[in-house]
Amino acid sequence: MLVMGIMSGTSMDGVDYAVCRISQKGCKLAHLWKARFPARLRQRLIAAASNRASSYEVAQLHHDLGRFYAQHGTGSKLKAQLAGLHGQTIYHNASRREPATFQIGEPAYLAEKLGITVVSNFRAADIAAGGQGAPLTTMFHVATFGRRGRHVCVNNIGGISNVTSIDLTRAPEADIEAFDTGPGNVLIDLAMRELTQAKLEMDRNGLWAAKGRANEALLANWLQHPFFRRQPPKSTGRELFGEPFFTPAMAQMKRRRLSKYDIVATLTEFAARSIALNYRLHLSIPQQIILTGGGAANPVLAGAIKRDLLKLVPTIRVTTSADHAWPLQAVEPAAFALLAYLRANNQPGNIPSTTGALEPAMLGQVSLP
Repeated sequence: MLVMGIMSGTSMDGVDYAVCRISQKGCKLAHLWKARFPARLRQRLIAAASNRASSYEVAQLHHDLGRFYAQHGTGSKLKAQLAGLHGQTIYHNASRREPATFQIGEPAYLAEKLGITVVSNFRAADIAAGGQGAPLTTMFHVATFGRRGRHVCVNNIGGISNVTSIDLTRAPEADIEAFDTGPGNVLIDLAMRELTQAKLEMDRNGLWAAKGRANEALLANWLQHPFFRRQPPKSTGRELFGEPFFTPAMAQMKRRRLSKYDIVATLTEFAARSIALNYRLHLSIPQQIILTGGGAANPVLAGAIKRDLLKLVPTIRVTTSADHAWPLQAVEPAAFALLAYLRANNQPGNIPSTTGALEPAMLGQVSLP
């Protein structure tokens, strides 16, 4: 079955589309493309995710974004039979007492445009079952990268970083853990936009970080953040590691008169070291770590992550998903293609031990053409 997966993440730079061939035997990538958000739409999304948009503005944005998803969903000559739309997260509260999440982007436009069933709003069912609604890419990571007799971690570095630990050394029983580790690209992107008056939206190829020097005193302070020591299952978002963290952090860096390159280098090191810290605190160290997502394309960030992981165990093999025939930007949209396929076949899409849910749940709501 040909299934389209659609993902726009915490970085809010655009939308990744993947058409996958999915069957009971597995998932293979057939086509991948990206649509970048126009500047104005991106500004509106960031405002909504930063609690700076009215209910009227969010309602309008929900429909405008849905039209954008539909407009660019025709980028493949392959005719998908089903689509999985993650939507754009503008709020995620992972508290155990009153968890909530909100993804916008009206799916009816996509169903109408493509003439196919669209599955969306995946996270709500897991939350209703007692979970945090995240992470949800775990099922795909296990199906695609799990290897009998091996312990592998898949680390996606988007705006937020998340890891899936797949231990099949005692196969056929699998020991699966998955959780958010904290910031990935989000703080770096925020810094680049502020330091360049929005002329640059990311530190492409880590060019700025490579010219700077990280401030060790600030890093030591930031790495004391309680989220890193919180036991999984756990998830986070811009509400914790977006503007609420960035604004005081930037003020601290400016008071210390860090150069613009030092600022980006410090935030890059923070992302890398926080990832390694989570491995040390919460995981048994795997034989192999597979990096994926946009952050894996930043050689300075990826290199710092590899350096810090090798400090834990020098024999760890660190690769990227591209080394396993999955382009860095393909994994997350493909994961939601798989979740849509599971929903269409009345199968659960969550792994309760990783989200905190009390039971398996069929994820996603269905919009018919």
